[in-house]
Amino acid sequence: MKWSKDFMRDQDFGLLVLRLSTGGLLLFHGFSKLINGVGPIGEMLTAMGLPSFIAYGTLLVELVAAMFIVFGLWTRAAAVAVAFNMVIAILMVHVSQIFTLSPQGGWAIELPMLYLLPALALAFIGGGRYAITRNDIFS
Repeated sequence: MKWSKDFMRDQDFGLLVLRLSTGGLLLFHGFSKLINGVGPIGEMLTAMGLPSFIAYGTLLVELVAAMFIVFGLWTRAAAVAVAFNMVIAILMVHVSQIFTLSPQGGWAIELPMLYLLPALALAFIGGGRYAITRNDIFS
């Protein structure tokens, strides 16, 4: 990376920041599920008539896919997994909040959207020059 006046226009560095922030913050959710279990998600799935073991998919996405995004390892595939996971989370938990505001005045589903939208961007763009795999399976 060349330090110059064009440094602030480096798209690959911007993608690195996007990967580190999105994947890094999602890891906290994965670690929480690893430590505390996926029981509440499994219970919601069971109430919907689905098998509870599907909840472990959320754990995998929030740990493995998040780490893949951080390191830029098959970024597009990992980002698709995160985006899918967030769509399912919105549909399972937040669908009644889509058109509401939080008590603080923000969109009630802004947190899931702040994972979904960057994941979609990474799915379309890829991990950039500072990723481990620059040409992944969706390239």
